[in-house]
Amino acid sequence: MSVEYKEIPYGFQYGAAEVTRLCSDEQKGWITLGIETPKQNIQVYVTKTGKIRVHDEKTEWKSQ
Repeated sequence: MSVEYKEIPYGFQYGAAEVTRLCSDEQKGWITLGIETPKQNIQVYVTKTGKIRVHDEKTEWKSQ
């Protein structure tokens, strides 16, 4: 069984996930990516130093 992969504008679809780049700030160096599935959507924010913050529709996910 193979997992479907397809290039789309601003990202790609891989299986049930669609990964897209959402926005960035070249001057400050941060980027955001979106990951969307039929059941859930999240945004991944990455700073220029490499810190990662993850948010869903309701809250920010915190590491434990």
